Amino acid sequence: MIRNLAELKVTDLDMYLFGQGTHYDIFKKLGAHPAKNGSVTGVYFAVWAPAAADVHVIGEFNGWDEESHPMTRLEPLGIWEAFVPEAKTGQMYKYLILSSAMEKLYKSDPFGNAFELRPGNASVITDITGYTWKDTRWMNKRDTVDPMSRPVSIYECHPGSWRRHEGYGKDNDRFYNYRELAESLTEYITEMGYTHVEFMGIAEHPFDGSWGYQVTGYYAPTSRYGSPEDFMYLIDYLHRHNIGVILDWVPAHFPRDAHGLANFDGSCVFEYADSRKGEHPDWGTKIFDFGKNEVRNFLIANALFWLEQYHLDGLRVDAVASMLYLDYGKQDGQWVANKYGGNENLEAIEFFKHLNSMLRGKHPGALMVAEESTAWPQVTGRPEDGGLGFTFKWNMGWMHDFLDYMKQDPYFRSGCHNKMTFAISYNQAENYILVLSHDEVVHLKCSMINKMPGEFPDKFANLKAGYTFMMGHPGKKLLFMGQEFGQLREWSEERELDWFLLKEPEHRQLQLFYRDLLHIYRQHKCLYELDRDPAGFQWINANDSYRSIFSFVRYSSTKRKSLLFIVNFTPVEYPDYRVGVPKKKQYKLILDSDDPRYGGSGKFHPETVQSEKSPCDGQAFSFGFDLSPYGAAVFEF
Repeated sequence: MIRNLAELKVTDLDMYLFGQGTHYDIFKKLGAHPAKNGSVTGVYFAVWAPAAADVHVIGEFNGWDEESHPMTRLEPLGIWEAFVPEAKTGQMYKYLILSSAMEKLYKSDPFGNAFELRPGNASVITDITGYTWKDTRWMNKRDTVDPMSRPVSIYECHPGSWRRHEGYGKDNDRFYNYRELAESLTEYITEMGYTHVEFMGIAEHPFDGSWGYQVTGYYAPTSRYGSPEDFMYLIDYLHRHNIGVILDWVPAHFPRDAHGLANFDGSCVFEYADSRKGEHPDWGTKIFDFGKNEVRNFLIANALFWLEQYHLDGLRVDAVASMLYLDYGKQDGQWVANKYGGNENLEAIEFFKHLNSMLRGKHPGALMVAEESTAWPQVTGRPEDGGLGFTFKWNMGWMHDFLDYMKQDPYFRSGCHNKMTFAISYNQAENYILVLSHDEVVHLKCSMINKMPGEFPDKFANLKAGYTFMMGHPGKKLLFMGQEFGQLREWSEERELDWFLLKEPEHRQLQLFYRDLLHIYRQHKCLYELDRDPAGFQWINANDSYRSIFSFVRYSSTKRKSLLFIVNFTPVEYPDYRVGVPKKKQYKLILDSDDPRYGGSGKFHPETVQSEKSPCDGQAFSFGFDLSPYGAAVFEF
């Protein structure tokens, strides 16, 4: 949609709001926008470069002539603007910025909506207003539902390595594009039973090996997989098949690339000027200046941009801890304390409160998820109560304890039994997501299946037991792609997942088992409705360390269709294992890892078991059950 130039031009009110940090749709003014000035069509360009001595817009429309189109400076913020009649959509452009030191800087547009395919880095004029959305039903429903009381099972996906086309052409020729992903990924997610997909590496970035975590184009979906309209189609298609979409979002840092945000106009525009606050020594990246209103505005408007212009259902915020702590990843002398002498970044704290209050106020059904790896309090608490305001927090503590336990030879698991029980003791502290993410299957950490001890069949049995424990434990769920079928190799962004493994029965059986777990999760309110409420969880036996067996019950608010979990983490069979139960009921076996469909022995287990008045595990009732080696059994009552 081509708008009138008068509507697009940056006004005094725009600059006032931007300077206050409250211009939440500033992306509709800054950047490159097709415009009409009377009968003349062209493109309106606007860029914030407060310390620049001069700015020109250069591109295909003027043969990259550095003198053709000077921009006009608007005071008091130092926003530069120009209307270029010769420019049109699809053309590449950059800003030529002359610094106060008379250095020429060739910069991509911080608000650009599209970029040329890497290794090129020019911005591309585009119009993102023309797509016709068909997900009205989804969007209307989304903001009327409390995400805490709904099932959330997330498939973490890196689009460039989920699948690739066969052949030996260039990598960018082998990627599935956004539209191809729409059909194939939706079919897979629907069959498996996930509720959401979380995309890594969507915002434009120059280096494939960064996985998208070093962003240069915060307002542009990467051109690796197609156009902005193609990305809209992907989200629209997923929504029409009742799948939510979460985007990895990286406000913690940005790269030093010459065409990006770093040293944007020859000065520290987006980053802290003091290198002790403005640089990550371990990562070699720059840190946003959260004390600057315009920078906070850039990021908050960007979050809203993805939710509103692209209909995203939430953001997973990367590396939150690195933003909260001034000394994160730094040695003495590499950081500076706050005004109270502490290591908390007070400006980042206020940024999060502002961000989450704004986003969740406008879109109450959207998910704001913090990847926060410390014990920072009230990450999901309300800002008015001193919290940061996130919807969910990744439970990194549970993840580390779980993996530490699962890696152990079963002989030694009795010595670290508490690693599987500890998370319940702090479960009420936050709204948690249990995560087994991409970070756990790279950099010589092994794939999930190869973390498991024992011979090949033992590894699969171990992982099925582990996944059962995870699905029964309070908290929403996330699993990185490939781990649902036992990817053997570590993940690499340079190749697709090893789908050929599904020709082997062990991998198909694991995939089927995880699929059935996901469907049980979605079909039983007790597994998601009271995640943070103590009434939703009851240990039956948390202390059977000698046999490494855990048993517990999950309840819904109505206590209907409750589930009893029994998980054996040793290769020892326990005939007539007796488990205490809270009711004198029939218990229906709805999942049995020993079922031959999942690669089990096929030993007969009755479909229903009647409990009897026989005290066990502190309960008045109990029943006996033949518990298989590495057996995982789920009973409904």
